[in-house]
Amino acid sequence: MEEATDVCVVGGGPAGMALALLLLRSGVRVTVVESSPTLDREYRGEILQPGGLAVLDEIGVLEGAAARGSHRLARFRLVERGKTLMAFEYGRLRGPHNYLLSLPQAHLLAELRERCEELPGFRYLVARAGALVEENGVVRGVRAKGADGSHTVTASCVVGADGRHSKIRRLANIEHQRHDIFDQDVVWFRLPAKRPLGEVMVNRAGGNPMIAYDSHPDTLQLGWTLPKGEWKRLAPLGIEALRDRIEAAAPDVVTDVRTGIRTLADLSLLDVFGATAERWTADGLVLIGDAAHTHGPLGAQGINLALQDAVLLHPVLLAALREKDLSAGRLREFEDTRRPHIKAVMKFQTIQSRMMLSADGLATFLRPKLARVMMRTPIGAKVTDRVAFGAPGIRVADSLFTADRKE
Repeated sequence: MEEATDVCVVGGGPAGMALALLLLRSGVRVTVVESSPTLDREYRGEILQPGGLAVLDEIGVLEGAAARGSHRLARFRLVERGKTLMAFEYGRLRGPHNYLLSLPQAHLLAELRERCEELPGFRYLVARAGALVEENGVVRGVRAKGADGSHTVTASCVVGADGRHSKIRRLANIEHQRHDIFDQDVVWFRLPAKRPLGEVMVNRAGGNPMIAYDSHPDTLQLGWTLPKGEWKRLAPLGIEALRDRIEAAAPDVVTDVRTGIRTLADLSLLDVFGATAERWTADGLVLIGDAAHTHGPLGAQGINLALQDAVLLHPVLLAALREKDLSAGRLREFEDTRRPHIKAVMKFQTIQSRMMLSADGLATFLRPKLARVMMRTPIGAKVTDRVAFGAPGIRVADSLFTADRKE
């Protein structure tokens, strides 16, 4: 089966779907190719920072997505042995998006797709991309295979928004440099919540640090941080030994471990690393989100950066389509603008990870002192603002919107 569109987005995650909606509202035809037939799958990134919330509000999906089920969180807090070292109060930031939102990614994606389906020119294709359509070295589309057979989607531009293990990136022969800038991996799991936390907490109680926050409808999402490679040693000890270690890591937070963690299958290991593609563009192709740059979970930056990628690419891609110039050089305007932002985030995440999660002697000695500096000087407010909102000046180019809903 063959079909033609203006832009083919591979990957129906937050970056791909947000970009699709922006383009559709600007009169561009978009086909999204997504391999998963349902939204009923495991997600880890649920925390939205104010910068991401602003994007979703500007494109008209925040209210609907949040209404599907979410938790507002007031602060980020670092706790060591029961004592608060740092607490960043989001209510002190400029409004209206001066809070964190724990929003199941399935709710966000459902709302984005619903808004896309209201507009003409949208197609959502459940299929797995397997090859690029190329002509004289220029990407002209994607070949994909779904339950109903093979599909060829031709397009003026292909957008790789298919995540940290991007197939599109590999097919385009774009090198991906992994940066092991994080000393930890994270074991994710959920437990029943006896009461809402109302915050994102990093708890250091003597064991390995634990990340915790409320997750819809009434559970805690927990991330047990481990030194790189430690999981291979711990997993064979068995579920009872793991439960004991998890309880010791955050006794004030972790409850009902034996009810919530029945088997190893209830624990999900995330290999935490940073990575950047050596280039984000090729003739007829551009990468966004985790396909272009991958981040660790600390600081809840992944979805927010992906959404802002979509906002920044939107006007560049519209201009390129209008000029009929989808060359790597033309599309590189997006990369040239965005890459310095991403480099700064990665640098800060590295410092943040070592300060909050590291167990080495120097970090343990410096942590309280650095925390006092952060909380008692203007540095803390500046850091919170940058983490919350990202690079300044990123706004949806709504002046480019032209399309109305389908009749």
